[in-house]
This record gives sequence, structure tokens and C-alpha cells, in this order.
Amino acid sequence: MKKYILLVLFSSLLFVNNVKGQARGIKIGYIDMEYILEKVPNYAEAKNQLEQKAEKWKQEMEVKKSGIAKLNEALKTEKVLLTKELIEERESEISFQENELTEYQQKKFGPTGELIVQKAVLVKPIQDQVFNAVQDIAEAKKYDYIFDKSSDLTMLFAAKKHDLSERVIQVLTRSEKREQMSKKQQKLEEEKERKQDMLDDNPEMSEKMKIAEERKAARLKMVEDKKIAADEKRAAAEAKRKQMLEDNLAKRNGTVSDKTSTNTAKENTTKPNSDVAEKKVAAEEAKKKTIEDRQKVIDDRKKAAEEKRLKTIADREAAKKAKEEAKNNKP
Repeated sequence: MKKYILLVLFSSLLFVNNVKGQARGIKIGYIDMEYILEKVPNYAEAKNQLEQKAEKWKQEMEVKKSGIAKLNEALKTEKVLLTKELIEERESEISFQENELTEYQQKKFGPTGELIVQKAVLVKPIQDQVFNAVQDIAEAKKYDYIFDKSSDLTMLFAAKKHDLSERVIQVLTRSEKREQMSKKQQKLEEEKERKQDMLDDNPEMSEKMKIAEERKAARLKMVEDKKIAADEKRAAAEAKRKQMLEDNLAKRNGTVSDKTSTNTAKENTTKPNSDVAEKKVAAEEAKKKTIEDRQKVIDDRKKAAEEKRLKTIADREAAKKAKEEAKNNKP
């Protein structure tokens, strides 16, 4: 009956707000309280302690049951040897212990027992946190209704995209992290969370940004490969030019004939001396340093471009939000 009343109330609310929501579609979400509680670390730890208590109570009950069973077995075995008064006394003792066991079971596991009471005390503060987080999400994202999937309300179907449970867990986790951060760290974390929330609200934009980043990375890699190839080609040409200048200078200053110089040049190409080897090493180091400097410049440009892109997205989102607020506040 309660579920039926909730369904009728929900249908009535949708019908009444249908006229109000003609200009703006009704926005509905839901959470799964049981799932959220399982993901909250504090609740999981306290629940584990409570389960250990319950297990201890069960063991005590099993000991009592075992004692009662032994008394019954002994009475059955010795009944033919006992007088009527002793039999009644034994049966009275067994009955007393059975009643005591029933009372203990009700005290620990009954509808108003310690297990239910302690579980309610455990869940209450976390439920309050979830309620506050849901309120903040509803106000920030303009939700008209947010329901609890694990409550008495029967939900025959609920699309996963309307499930806000993970977002609520994020809010609770962020609150715990902020308590351990400085003001500067909190500000940076809030900005990071705002960007992440913006991407979560627009999965299509997130996918487009991912594709754009991949294309950008591919283009940068292609450009970098071309630059490296050009640097290597330039370094080889420079080394060749220096070698030619050295050969010409040696030819002009030497006393050997052109033929001898040619032979000497051939010998130098087949067996380079130590000076040429050192020059090649120096050229390699210079080339490596040039590549590293170019890579640093590219990384700095990528970082600046990324910051500029994120700022542009944030400005667009802020402008869009301001426009929507102005439109909603317009009579």
C-alpha cells in the first residue's frame, strides 16, 4: 500500500510539473543508498565492527542452544530412573533456559534489538552527509527530483545515465580530502573538480576532447620526428662541410702532391684519427643538446596551449551558465 501511494504521488508530481517544465525539461536522477554506504570507508569499518559483535552474540546463543540440547538428551536418557518430581524439576530448568535464550535473541536481534539500534546510529550521520551532498548536486545541476533506488519506492526501470551514486561518493570523498589540505591545495582541488564535473556532465564533449588530444599528440609527434630528421641531416651536412674545409686547408698548407693528398684523404675516411673522432663526439653531443632544447620548447608550448584551452572551455561554460540563469530569472 505504501509503495502504491508513493507511485501515485510521483505520478501526480510529474503531471503537475509537466506544465511548468514545458520551457525546460524535467530533470530526474536517483541514488542507491546501499551502494553508497558500501563505498564509504568509515561506514565499512564501523559495519565490520558491528558484524564482529553480531557474530559474538551468535556464538553465545549457540553455546546456550548446545547446553539446552545436552539437558534434553540427559533427561531423555535418565527419565526412566527419575521420580516425577525430578523430571518436572529438570523440565522446568530446560524451559527456563529456553525462555532465557529467546529473550536474549530478541534483545540482540529483535526489531528493537541492539543490532538494529546500533546500525541506525551508525548509518544516521552518513545518511545526513549523503542528504547534504544530494542537496548540493540538485541545486548545482538543476535537478527537479532525486530518488533513492533502495527505498520503498519501486523503480521498474532506471537508466544508468541518471544514476548519481558515484557523484555522491565523489562529493563525500572530496570533503574528507579537503579537511587534510591547505587553503591553496583546496583551491586547486576545487578547480580540478569543477573541470571534471564539467566533463562528466558533457560526455560527448569529453569524448571529442579525447579525440582532439589524440590527434594533437599525433601531429606533434609527426612534427617532432621531422625536426629530428632535419637536425640529423643538418648535422651530417655540417660535419661533411667541416671535413671538406679541413681537407682543403691541409692540401694548401702541405707539401705533398694532390695524389698524395687524395690518398691521405682516403686513408682518413677509412681510418679516422683521434681528432676526427673527438669532433664527431662533440657534434653528437651538440645535436643531442639541440634536440633536448627543442623538446623543452615544444613541451612548454603544449602546456601553455592546454592551459589556454581549459580556460576557454571554462569561460564558455561560465557564459553558458550565466545565460541560462538570466533566462530562468527572466519573468
